[in-house]
Amino acid sequence: MCAAHSGQRTLVVDHAKSAGEKIRISGGGRCNFTNLYCEPKNFLSANPHFCKSALSRYTQWDFIALVDQYRIKWHEKTLGQLFCDDSAKDIVAMLMDQASKAGAQVRLKTSVTHIEKIDGGFYVQLIDGSKITTRNLVVASGGKSIPKMGATGFGYDIAKTFDIPLVETRAGLVPMSFSNGDFKALSGTAISARIQATRGPSFDEALLFTHRGLSGPAILQASSYWHEGEEIGVRLLPEVNLFEVLRAKRQDSGKRNLTTVMSEILPTRLVEHLTPRLGLAGNLADQSDIRLREIETALCDWRLKPTGSEGYRTAEVTLGGVNTDALSSKTMETKAVQGLYFIGEVVDVTGWLGGFNFQWAWSSGWAAGKAISSTL
Repeated sequence: MCAAHSGQRTLVVDHAKSAGEKIRISGGGRCNFTNLYCEPKNFLSANPHFCKSALSRYTQWDFIALVDQYRIKWHEKTLGQLFCDDSAKDIVAMLMDQASKAGAQVRLKTSVTHIEKIDGGFYVQLIDGSKITTRNLVVASGGKSIPKMGATGFGYDIAKTFDIPLVETRAGLVPMSFSNGDFKALSGTAISARIQATRGPSFDEALLFTHRGLSGPAILQASSYWHEGEEIGVRLLPEVNLFEVLRAKRQDSGKRNLTTVMSEILPTRLVEHLTPRLGLAGNLADQSDIRLREIETALCDWRLKPTGSEGYRTAEVTLGGVNTDALSSKTMETKAVQGLYFIGEVVDVTGWLGGFNFQWAWSSGWAAGKAISSTL
């Protein structure tokens, strides 16, 4: 709202019935609005340096200060993730109040039907027939993720209209699917795991088995680095030295059945699933060190090949988007079209799970607003 605060008239057009719908449903209704440890390394982009400018000039601490100003109570859940104590609606209300104080007009249930460049700015036509001229046009349309919430590729269409290059889009932070139904019997089973896609870092968080395949924070994180046809590496219980645990139990309880002992370490249904594949049989005392190492290796380097992801239907974000080579990292303005800005998810900058994508929205939006206000 920097442009509005400067005295410039600002109109926000949103085709949704209510403002901030994705904010409202995020974080289980409590909105993971930022992350204490937000850094450029937590973002994916064809240009990993692009996000640095905006993130450094409007930081997580700036947004936290705004939240505190509105006396919104919050807490850290895990790994620096900050959530509202009460409701995500508090964040929506805060942002709407900021818009109101800035003198911005927000028009809901309103779609844009036509945009074209004119001398000194842009001509925009709305679905109700309204015709608007504006010096600056900021596209904050998000990506394709969760179409039932109204998400579309409209922002990419605007980019194409003005010949702004795009990076191919795909679903990110999304569950992975397995067509053979291997994990259907394990649906609902959760366990800590380390997940790594071929091209990305590893993530130590919860793994959840579903009737379609794999989900949970660790899988969602790795999915942004995964490409179709590639494998993922799964290490169960990364915090446990399985070999040493089994050796100790063999010493103390060697006469017990191996699968019974394994069920004290892993979920029982998972042990049942793994028994045929790993050949788990006999008493623990009968298992040599070599055999225990084989079991450990199988559980610490479990290679799986997903058949796909659940796609935009359940994806939390859209990877790719407006090519950052076409934008100024300081202002978010397109280099080829004066007055045209792209911010947030529509840009080829995608954060990890945990409040990073909201912070990118706040930071990139601030950068564009600051740039616009400085030219007025």
